[in-house]
Amino acid sequence: MKKKLLFYLMFFPVFAFAQGLDRHDFFYAGEGKIHHMYMVKDGKVVWHYHNPDSRGEISDACLMDDGNILFAHQYGITEIGADQKTVWSIDAPEGCEIHSAQPIGKDYVVYIQNGTPAKLLVMHIPTRQIKREFTLQSKGSVHGQFRNARLTGKGTIIVSHMDMGKVCEYDSQGEEVWSIDVSSPWSAIPLKNGNILITGNTGEIQEVNRQGDIVWTINLKETPEYKVSSPQVAYRLSNGNTIVNNWFNQWSRNAVFDPEDPPLQAIELTPDKKVVWELCSWREPANLGPSTIIQLLNEPMVRGKMFFGEFK
Repeated sequence: MKKKLLFYLMFFPVFAFAQGLDRHDFFYAGEGKIHHMYMVKDGKVVWHYHNPDSRGEISDACLMDDGNILFAHQYGITEIGADQKTVWSIDAPEGCEIHSAQPIGKDYVVYIQNGTPAKLLVMHIPTRQIKREFTLQSKGSVHGQFRNARLTGKGTIIVSHMDMGKVCEYDSQGEEVWSIDVSSPWSAIPLKNGNILITGNTGEIQEVNRQGDIVWTINLKETPEYKVSSPQVAYRLSNGNTIVNNWFNQWSRNAVFDPEDPPLQAIELTPDKKVVWELCSWREPANLGPSTIIQLLNEPMVRGKMFFGEFK
């Protein structure tokens, strides 16, 4: 019965639209072979960025309150306007990768540069000058070092050391002010209550407090009814629910895409871990592709409030 229902949803996209896209108005991006980003409103795609000449994967993206979008795409960082024109961009140095970036007002950006050595950098956008940089501990391949870094309301930054098995908080001078051991962390999002919501490649989502206590957790790979195999970023909504993105690897030779039973792109969980929304939209007119980022349209990033130590 379940496969018959999914078959119906896939080949009658208007019905799938009503079921999958109308719960939230959201901005969407993911790690696909071609750069695609979307805005969905009232159950319909109202904006679509498409770059057929792209290189690398969109690992991080954010919609800002001025309507611009900042995104890191492995081999660089780009900011575009709502008209899809490039406001500015930089390329990663040869042998390096960039998978995460955060705006600081209109004039600065802070980002992680995977490399040998790996670095955190603050760049002055108008002049492209690097105003602050410090080395980050890393090991292993450049590609596997870092994926996610997030500024906090205290002017510090939370960094997921994917290859080191830990999440660390740094001040703008590069001093470590907090850390916790986590197996293969992909993302770590600071919450309004001061806790950190961490997603690991192991499938575990956990909310931890500053004392290192786990206050909420679920392992989605160990809960097969949720059909989430590659969670990347988890977001806590204002109602207490959690949205988890589920990525599909287009590069893997072993990855099999079954159009009659496609992978979910995201799920929404209540605090008691009940699923209240499943996103599965792989057909036109709303083929959203692999999922990494979902940001609700009513919660744009206010870039004027973002700061990193003295950088505002």
